Amino acid sequence: MNPAFRRSAVSAAILAWAASSALLSPSLASAQDASPDAQSLKEVTVTGNPLGSSDLIAPAATYSGDGLTLRRGTTLGDTLDGTPGVSATYFGPNASRPIIRGQDGDRIRVLQNSGATLDASALSYDHAVPIDPLTIERIEVLRGPGALQYGGSAVGGVVNVIDNRIPTEPLDGVMGRADLGAATGNHERSAGVLVEGSNDRFALHVDAFDRHTQDVKVPTDLDCENSATPGFGRRICNSASSTHGGAVGGTLFFDHGYLGASAATYRSSYGTVAEDDVRIGMQSDRYALEGLWRNPMDFIQNIKAQFGHTSYEHTEFEGGEPGTRFANDGNDLRVEVRHARLGPLEGVVGLQSDATRFSAVGEEAFVPFSRTRSDALFIHEELATGWGRLSFGARTEQVKVDSFGNPDVDRFAPDSHKFSPHSAAVGALVWLAPQWQLTSNLAYTERAPKDYELYANGPHVATAAWETGDASLKKERSTNFDIGAGWKDGPHKFNVNAYISRFGNYIGLVPTGDTLSGEGERNPDPASGEEAFPEYAYHGVRARFTGLEASGTVRLLGERGVAGRAADGSVLDLDLRGDLVRATNLDTNEPLPRIAPARLGATLAWGEGPWGARLGFDHLAAQNRVPDDGSRATDAYTLWKAAFTYRAKVQAGTTPASLLWYARLDNITDKLAYSATSILTSTAFPKAPLPGRSLKIGLQASF
Repeated sequence: MNPAFRRSAVSAAILAWAASSALLSPSLASAQDASPDAQSLKEVTVTGNPLGSSDLIAPAATYSGDGLTLRRGTTLGDTLDGTPGVSATYFGPNASRPIIRGQDGDRIRVLQNSGATLDASALSYDHAVPIDPLTIERIEVLRGPGALQYGGSAVGGVVNVIDNRIPTEPLDGVMGRADLGAATGNHERSAGVLVEGSNDRFALHVDAFDRHTQDVKVPTDLDCENSATPGFGRRICNSASSTHGGAVGGTLFFDHGYLGASAATYRSSYGTVAEDDVRIGMQSDRYALEGLWRNPMDFIQNIKAQFGHTSYEHTEFEGGEPGTRFANDGNDLRVEVRHARLGPLEGVVGLQSDATRFSAVGEEAFVPFSRTRSDALFIHEELATGWGRLSFGARTEQVKVDSFGNPDVDRFAPDSHKFSPHSAAVGALVWLAPQWQLTSNLAYTERAPKDYELYANGPHVATAAWETGDASLKKERSTNFDIGAGWKDGPHKFNVNAYISRFGNYIGLVPTGDTLSGEGERNPDPASGEEAFPEYAYHGVRARFTGLEASGTVRLLGERGVAGRAADGSVLDLDLRGDLVRATNLDTNEPLPRIAPARLGATLAWGEGPWGARLGFDHLAAQNRVPDDGSRATDAYTLWKAAFTYRAKVQAGTTPASLLWYARLDNITDKLAYSATSILTSTAFPKAPLPGRSLKIGLQASF
């Protein structure tokens, strides 16, 4: 996408804002619901249940509306970090992927509108997810195994990013949204615009976004040898970024369904942080089709199909010169057939097929050219009872991974492997009383090794190691069990979940004790002065993950609050959250690396009419439980944050609109802290602390 498009995106956002501002009448509309969540959209979590039930058996969370706006970061991982059970890889401010229950990489499936996202973010921590939070309308997070529906890459959990680029329901006329934002900590300047229009037969969606940041400020002095910003200062060296993109989509509605298509593009240029003068130039183009056919036969309620094609590549520039180029092109297909009810039984039978071709060309090509093909059948059934609901299902896959070597690197040789992963799961939801429910899930999952786990052989700067694959790896197997309890009484609610996952063949990077030179020479003479890398090999071990997650809300003041209703109509809620996870290599009895410490947080949320305010903290305990492989322990720290909002309803003829002004202050005390889940804390200390104090202000215009 050229610079003209970037300017157009910003101009469109400004024009949309200006148009909405012009609609302001002399007096604002009447005061709104005083609840702190009054402006949030209705939560609809469907990722963990293809039948669309709002009462999920699997632990899940949803963010949308104002709640999503106030927590939106520059990356997907940053946006979700702090959700109970969810942390982030944090390879600096530009590359951060979600971690769920201590598991990351290819054990977490990132979806876009329930379709596969094809990129290289799971291959390396410095590779960003090509999704900008500015375009997201809702995020659904499934904690725990989602392999039954989405494959072995979802053994740890699922993150579904929903942007409505293919509208699935007709709208009443035209609606839109424009966002403008600015922040002090990274000098962010961002803009986004979205417009959707529809009648009963056709819908159109258009969106565009643009974001620019400079080096992130931190509360300590750091050295920087970047050619653009050399010197010694209080910033993360080489952390600036520039991102832009957009999409167009449309849908035709029929009497018994719909058929839609979309085309989206994403472009980003950002510093890798681990090295002072290396940047990544990324581009991703995705084309998608989606359709639904209702009641095609007496015994079928509907058939839903999704197809996507993604062309992804990024180049690592060293001092401005192009270096290693990574590319990943592929197709994904998903078909779900929902059968008619058989008494109290309802369910879905599905087909999923993914095919990708990956290549890496350049000095840091530590993996060969490869092709991966996966075909799967799955079934999910639910049985309604007088006391709750039962769910059960199974999945069978055929996975083929081919290595084609590399014409420029003689370390790689052609090879091919086939795997047949199988998964099964059962779950139950029990209503104990009108306010109480219990849930439990038991799942057995298998995951086929990825291409890099089988064939890696080379130096990897992001992990500061020589990574060696193992072509003899077997399927990764795990048994997962969780149990939860939920209580809700009006605005008061509380949820707690405990889980345990045992892996019979957990594939991880394990140090071998050897070192290799940049040319592949094993255990070179230290006196030679040649750069050497510690060798880490992909190896299957027995592992165990155990943890606890909890969240709740108590209404302190207002309707049905413990203090009664305030005379002025204001509402005050106390939101609580906390989690802990322990992960152990059972073969060595050592901790697994990069596991989040115990976390505890609380937020006071106040609302009165169009005004809202939030003040809270997140305390992270010290993480001293680290393996003896060079991992660094981290100190305890507490991060405080606050937010203020003001919403004005406006009217343009018969069309209602609203303006949301907001301000968010992060890390109020400017605390110096390092993430226990970031590999940079061990491999590039002290280059990448968490961001320091930052004020973000924004305006969102909706009509």
